[in-house]
Amino acid sequence: MLEWYRVGEGYETLMADTVAFLRLAAGETGVTLLRFRDRTCDPFDEPQRLSVAEAFSTHAGVDLMASINADGTTDAARLGAELDRIGLRRAADDTWSDMLSRVLSEKVEPNLGQGRITILDHYPAAEAALARKVQGDARVAERFEVYACGVELANGFGELTDPAEQRRRFGAEMDEKARVY
Repeated sequence: MLEWYRVGEGYETLMADTVAFLRLAAGETGVTLLRFRDRTCDPFDEPQRLSVAEAFSTHAGVDLMASINADGTTDAARLGAELDRIGLRRAADDTWSDMLSRVLSEKVEPNLGQGRITILDHYPAAEAALARKVQGDARVAERFEVYACGVELANGFGELTDPAEQRRRFGAEMDEKARVY
């Protein structure tokens, strides 16, 4: 697992750095294909880039953005209805985040990084506490993960540097934890 940041650079640069690092590591060891179980991934091929919403639509048939309000808050009932529709189990006390994780781990991640590296980006803002929101869309944040053969290899984000926004997010996160527990 790799978590990589650069001061003064955008998260697009971090994505490129991560792919370059994987290629360097593969090249230095003479690896031409990454392998895990019955899957392979060519680290030298052009990476696939998908938003989390695109990946949910493609691999799970779920309209994730329908469960995220314009201000970035989430609607657990709407996402729960999507899980019911596609036949994924859920508990009565599952949070929106619990359900997002279930779809991601059971339906999306196993399909990522097949044949070539996949960069999964534009995570829901609710799942990116320390990341900047994407300019023009408060529902998603500058967070990404890199996958090969269905396995997450790297995680990164455009770092949130606004202390007032960080305080607000931490407070909201603590309120949610208090509500759930």
